[in-house]
Amino acid sequence: MANLHTNFAGIQSPNPFWLASAPPTDKAYNVNRAFEAGWGGVVWKTLGEAGPPIVNVNGPRYGALLTPDRRLLGFNNIELITDRDLELNLKEIREVKRNWPDRAMVVSLMVPCQEESWKAILARLVDTGADGIELNFGCPHGMSERGMGAAVGQVPEYIQMVTEWCKLYSKLPVIVKLTPNITDVRLPARAAKKGGADAVSLINTINSIMGVDPTTLTMSPNTGGKGSHGGYCGPAVKPIALNMVAEIARDPLTAGLPISGIGGIGNWRDALDFIALGAGNVQVCTAAMVYGFKIVQEMKDGLSNYMEEMGFTSVSAKSSARPCPRSPTGST
Repeated sequence: MANLHTNFAGIQSPNPFWLASAPPTDKAYNVNRAFEAGWGGVVWKTLGEAGPPIVNVNGPRYGALLTPDRRLLGFNNIELITDRDLELNLKEIREVKRNWPDRAMVVSLMVPCQEESWKAILARLVDTGADGIELNFGCPHGMSERGMGAAVGQVPEYIQMVTEWCKLYSKLPVIVKLTPNITDVRLPARAAKKGGADAVSLINTINSIMGVDPTTLTMSPNTGGKGSHGGYCGPAVKPIALNMVAEIARDPLTAGLPISGIGGIGNWRDALDFIALGAGNVQVCTAAMVYGFKIVQEMKDGLSNYMEEMGFTSVSAKSSARPCPRSPTGST
């Protein structure tokens, strides 16, 4: 078997397949099941600051776009950050990491864009044993009124500032999760590097509306007759994600910055595309929600067999294949 072990920004994991910050990583029960299935790491669903918990809508929070033969094409969600108490999350993170010391445990964070808020939550995270933090600068819906999510991720100066705070108040590796809802993804990546980020992850979900209910003429999904734009993910976003990963990988100003690839990954071939374009590992959400945690078994076997056939000794050996420079006309 090929060696799938990865060292991503100083974070060790037995394979490059991580579960992204989302409902599948919202509690110890789910994360334990994921590790039992063979996932190399998880990014714990986004934590907020201490206080009254976030309240998600009590109704449909997801919508799907299907092909004529009922296969999933795209997925939309209006899910907010964790609605569980911060103390409970921290307790479970500590317990899971103690029970699975060889797996990567990264915790996603999103708090108001104030230095004291970031200082406070980082201090709480230190003794959990977490391996790193991921700054959620990409969520396209909800919380923007509090200066969080894409509202920060669309302003490079804010990205640099918050990243600097996190490097000041924590020794953990800092991964900055980037929003795709921006004209040039290289700008926030450059800001993250300037701020001292150890890595970036992308893409977060794309701003979207899934459709309109023909009877009520309200956005779908809706709760109590009201709908909202949400985050779009799934197989349909993969080409967009690949392009953005490649843009950062070949940008001289972000050269060498580790990249965690996200967006429409459902099998080992999808993962290979990201790794070949410069990603050091990949994160999965939609496919795990639709098909279950055990899909990682095919991912590991497929990538391992491919590596053996090609003579690659490590995942990093494959990621040396970089996209060729873009010509002035945009062709390659």
